[in-house]
Order: sequence, then structure tokens, then C-alpha cells
Amino acid sequence: MAADSTSRSDLYPPIEPYAAGMLDLDGRHTMYWEQSGNPKGAPVVFLHGGPGAGSTPAHRRFFDPHHYRIIIFDQRGAGRSRPHGDLADNTTPHLVEDIERLRRHLGIDSWLVFGGSWGSTLALAYAETHAARCRALVLRGIFLCRKVEIDWFLYGLRHVFPEAWRAFSGFLPESERGDILEAYFRRLSHPDPAIHMPAARAWSTYEGACSTLLPSPETVSAFAEDRMALGLARIEAHYFRHNSFLDDDQLLKGARRLAGIPATIVQGRYDMVCPIMSADDLVRAWPEATYLVVSDAGHSAMEPGIRAALVAAMERYKTL
Repeated sequence: MAADSTSRSDLYPPIEPYAAGMLDLDGRHTMYWEQSGNPKGAPVVFLHGGPGAGSTPAHRRFFDPHHYRIIIFDQRGAGRSRPHGDLADNTTPHLVEDIERLRRHLGIDSWLVFGGSWGSTLALAYAETHAARCRALVLRGIFLCRKVEIDWFLYGLRHVFPEAWRAFSGFLPESERGDILEAYFRRLSHPDPAIHMPAARAWSTYEGACSTLLPSPETVSAFAEDRMALGLARIEAHYFRHNSFLDDDQLLKGARRLAGIPATIVQGRYDMVCPIMSADDLVRAWPEATYLVVSDAGHSAMEPGIRAALVAAMERYKTL
């Protein structure tokens, strides 16, 4: 299909970065970043999920490489950033300022911001802090980090995915299941891999198993990979213990700062990891945003209807 097509709805072919590096953040954390696509194109920054999941080569493929300058990075502690799984000085305000540090490092004045799941959280936090730097927002699987959403992940999902939840909760002794988060965090933060890795795989595969409308062994397998599992589980539990370092309704209250920023929100109707109630709450607080509900999709960005809607949104924003 032609690169300038406005009707494209599938991922672009795989590409390799034309530049990559490690950015020192604070003397402790260094952040992996890469650029692909058109060096003179419209800049777009991809914010991965988790927190802690890291980025993958597939994330480059949402964007037309002839039009976009595609910036992807691994948030502190995640993916190829170092130290891997490190929780020190790892908070939402730190991540917001890391994005700004990267923008300045790359000499970019403003960019499109693209994020799903935790990436939508971070995109909102960034845009509400640095609205002038955002040309547009494309968000998927809205997560607002409220206590009700965290409790749903830890306990409520058993009403829809009872088998996956039994494996998740059953990893713990019965006496510790009253506080799943703290029981997991004790193991995930333990220095011994013999203790933290089994817990990380149990947590991460639970999330992977609940992320698609239909069973996807490929998704579960990806979530079980060691680097992905440890970064996701340890950092996610750390953020959940601190309500993601945000007040309960902070992102909704701050939505007024987003006025005038073009935005598209894509939400799977049957997203069980980040249920649709959060997207609905956000749209009511931010009615300017274009809101697309995919009727036959769960949470994953790779669900066919979700990825089609995301690619189509990026095609529309070529006119910015």
C-alpha cells in the first residue's frame, strides 16, 4: 500500500533504527532511546506500557516511516534501560521529566505523543505538565491509576478470568492472599533471582493472559520472557503500592489543561486489564477528544481492531 495512503489500517513493515543511544538521567539511571523512520519527519514519541514493560521492535510499526520521525525509549528501569528493574528514584514525576530530557537531547520542539495502557497514563501526566510540547495525543486502553482500577487488577479480574486469577493468587500461600500486592512486592523486590523471578513470571503471565479478547499463547509467552516479566512485575507492583505517585483523580482534574490539543482515544469494549469505565470518565472530562470504542477487542494494542484504529489515527494526524 502506498506510504501516503490515508486509508491504511494495518501495521507498517518492520524497520530498523537509524540512531540509538543511552541517555544518562541522574548518574544512576541511563535510558535507552532510538529513532527510526524519517529523520526530517514529524516527530512522534512512543510511551510503552507497564509501567516496566519496555518497548519492542513492533512498536515502530504503528507509524508511516516515510512521514514520521519515530522516537521510542525504555522508561527508567525497563527494557534496555539500566539498572534493569531498579526502583530507586522511579516515580511518575521522574518519568515525565525523563521525556522532557529526551526531547531536549534530540533537539525537538514539540511532538505527537502516543501511548497505551500505562503509556496512556504517562502521556496524560506529561501533557498536563508540558502541554505546549504536545502536537497531538493518541491514547489506547486508558488507565488513570485510581485505587478502584488497581483493586480491579488485583482482585476483580477473577470475575472474568477466574482460571488466570487462580494461578496468580495461588502462587502465594493462602495466608498471604488477603494482601496480594504486598505479598508479591516482598518477593519481587528480593535480591535473589530464585525468589523474584518465579513471582515476576506469575504476575506478568497473569496480565498477559487477561490482555486479549481471545486466548493468545504468543502474548502470554512474550509476557513470560525474563526481562519483560521482571521489569513489568517489579516496577508495576512498586507503582501500584504508591498509587502511581498520583492523587486519585489527578489526571481527570488536570484534563482541562489539554484544551486545544488534538486527541484520539481508542478503547477496546472488552478491555479487562483497563476497563472501559476509565476511558468513559476521561472523555466526559475531556469532550474535545475523539473517542473510538472497538467493539470486538480487549486490551492489547495488537488486537486487530485496536491496531487498525491506532494506525488510522496516525494517518489522520499526518495533516497536522
